[in-house]
Amino acid sequence: MTTLSYPERGASTDPAAALPAGYNHLRHRVLIGHGRDVLERAGAAVTTFRMHRAAGVAVRTEADRAEPGVAVECSIGFGPFRLAAPCEVVWSTYEPDRIGFAYGTRTGHPEHGEESFIVELDPRDLAVSFTVTAFSRPARWYTRLAGPVVPLCQRLYAHHCGRTLRRLAAS
Repeated sequence: MTTLSYPERGASTDPAAALPAGYNHLRHRVLIGHGRDVLERAGAAVTTFRMHRAAGVAVRTEADRAEPGVAVECSIGFGPFRLAAPCEVVWSTYEPDRIGFAYGTRTGHPEHGEESFIVELDPRDLAVSFTVTAFSRPARWYTRLAGPVVPLCQRLYAHHCGRTLRRLAAS
């Protein structure tokens, strides 16, 4: 039995496919470096939630890495101002040139939707790119009230994740 709060499970799997209608859409792609070693370091940082933590997000999970079915709680803030976002990993990939995962929102999340974090190596020039793809819509009164601020914050967070991952993959 799933506890996902939206029906389009796995809709972020194919980066070329259209995202579901009725949601805000986000696609952000950034070059983070070159070479297989960059791919490996970045892929490990993404799939162990190290990138999220380094970007300032508290992550609670009992798993060492992202695998389908793993429960993840991301949160920002502190004390009574802490905003928790329960998620579940809906898919992961550990291919030779593509590493990453997506999580979907669970009941209690301020949004409904899915977000993927993928690191890819282009075999032609060994460029390593990081892509965040998401579809979401408000699930709580406060995210509805925030209107266009939420998609703006999501876009800023995707940019921040890209900068964070570039730094982690270079070290």
